[in-house]
Amino acid sequence: MLSEMNSDYAHKDDVLRSYLHLLIHETMKSSPAQEFGAYTNASTRVSSLFLELLERQFPVNTLDTGLQLKSPGDYAHALSVHINHLNRSVKETTGKTTSAHIASRIAQEARALLLHTNWNIADIAYKLGFEYPSYFTNFFKKHTGMSPNQLRMTTV
Repeated sequence: MLSEMNSDYAHKDDVLRSYLHLLIHETMKSSPAQEFGAYTNASTRVSSLFLELLERQFPVNTLDTGLQLKSPGDYAHALSVHINHLNRSVKETTGKTTSAHIASRIAQEARALLLHTNWNIADIAYKLGFEYPSYFTNFFKKHTGMSPNQLRMTTV
């Protein structure tokens, strides 16, 4: 990875990202999850599957990919459960609503993309499932207390 980082290859960031993903997955394979199948009830199982599905949406690595599942209804459909059952299970198990989990994770990813990429704010907004960049800016302000531009300015 160090030799790749020091090379003059134009796409070395993509190669390094791929190496990092490979390293993460090899590590995950070497120590499998201990809690697999250890659900105490249906709500715990549904919540766990929802959170896993949510995490699989991230990270957004390229401008070619975006979020496939955006709303609680999308997740309920993907899990083959009724949306009311999903919402009740997640709230009962985690204490937070399904929408709150989704919004929190999108805000976390938005922050990472703003800090670690040079993508423009509109591209980030579209990749995170926002129809208009202004909706993204309002969402980001609501969840972080600052605009996307302010976040980028504070880290420069």
